[in-house]
Amino acid sequence: MTSVSSSILTALGAGSGIDTASLVSSLVSASREPKQTAITNRQTLNSARISALASASSSLDSFADALNSLLAGTGYSGTPASNDASIASVSALPGGTPTGLPAQIVVNQLASARTLASVPVAGATAATAVGEGQLTLTVGGQSATITINSTNNSYTGLAAAINNAGLGVTASVITDTQGTRLVMKGPTGAANDFSLASVSGVDLAKFAWSGTDSATMASAGQPKDAIILLDGVEQHYAGNSIDNAIPFLRIDLNKAAPGTSVTLATTEPTTTMRDLMVEFVDAYNTLMKALNTATSTGTDQSNAGVLNGESSIRDMKRQLSQMVSAQLTATGTYKTLNDLGVSTNRDGTIALDTKALDKAIAADPAAITQMLNPSVKTATNIGLAGLMDSVRDNIQKTDGPLAASQGKYKALADDLAKQLEKLDTQMTDYQAQLTKVYSAMESRLSALKATQSYLTQQVALWTKSND
Repeated sequence: MTSVSSSILTALGAGSGIDTASLVSSLVSASREPKQTAITNRQTLNSARISALASASSSLDSFADALNSLLAGTGYSGTPASNDASIASVSALPGGTPTGLPAQIVVNQLASARTLASVPVAGATAATAVGEGQLTLTVGGQSATITINSTNNSYTGLAAAINNAGLGVTASVITDTQGTRLVMKGPTGAANDFSLASVSGVDLAKFAWSGTDSATMASAGQPKDAIILLDGVEQHYAGNSIDNAIPFLRIDLNKAAPGTSVTLATTEPTTTMRDLMVEFVDAYNTLMKALNTATSTGTDQSNAGVLNGESSIRDMKRQLSQMVSAQLTATGTYKTLNDLGVSTNRDGTIALDTKALDKAIAADPAAITQMLNPSVKTATNIGLAGLMDSVRDNIQKTDGPLAASQGKYKALADDLAKQLEKLDTQMTDYQAQLTKVYSAMESRLSALKATQSYLTQQVALWTKSND
């Protein structure tokens, strides 16, 4: 028969071998898991939204940058060319499209530099001593001291010291059948003449030259400016590579040919405005379809787009859709993409009526080219790339809907991280509380067990006495 004490002990769990540490851990986990799961699920969704917004912004950048790069290429603007590159050749400079072409250029004179040479010394070599002392090198009003001592007392040392002066004069040592000599060449241009003045050292003084040839130093060429006629206007330049006569065009003067006019022009674009419109529509639709997928409602919440209901993406799509009706130029028959056969589909993508586009190009090809890719952008003729840049800038402005949404989700990410930290603190406190309760229970059960042992002994004695 089950004793009263045994029943009490069983009911209280004393001696049952229950692992209170495991029990506490299970209770804490049961309390933590649903709360933690709810927070981490929100974190996962929030991270996906942050990533999707960043991807949308990055895709917009890629679209705009690719369009700018495409239109800046020679395929749409043509390649600068000269009809006589032996006299003057041309190349495009980065940052824009050359303007003012075609142009006529006459090269009357090439830029040249002062060249000095010392008298050859028979039997001398590059290592032969030149004498210690100092010379002053002056170029265009700037001077530097050339010092020769025991460490560089040679033709080679003198040439190196001149080169290291940093004034644009290059020196070299020439050894031929006549002997060894020092040859110096200054920068091109009439204002860049140079001289060497003796400061100290009798032997070194033989390399001095101040405008008059001597028995030891002679000039083999004098500095001159390049002189050109560009569309009839005479211009002077210190060098033979000219970067600022025509915007975004480098002109290299290769030969003087007075009286010979060279035509500088632009070759025809290898890619047409029709090709541009086809590429633009394809790229636009790729971006819009990606935005549609991100904002799709789906059949239920489980397969809806991660940015479903996001107002900033709706605003982005709205601004993109307005491009087809935005005015690219203020004059002429064709002012908008709609005028060239571009229409908007119900899902926000666009379609191109190539027949309408071909008709417009045939009617006024120059106007279409200037409308889509103007040689010089203005406030009223921004071109397709300019329109894309303005839309991008407006979408990505710091106080716009996109920035607000990105800020909102970033703040939520920080808040959810804090919620997890708070939950960890709460569960740590909860675990400590349960541990305290069960420790007290264990103490009480131990006391009851001692009482139970005493009662068991007494009951046994009573039963034996009654027998």
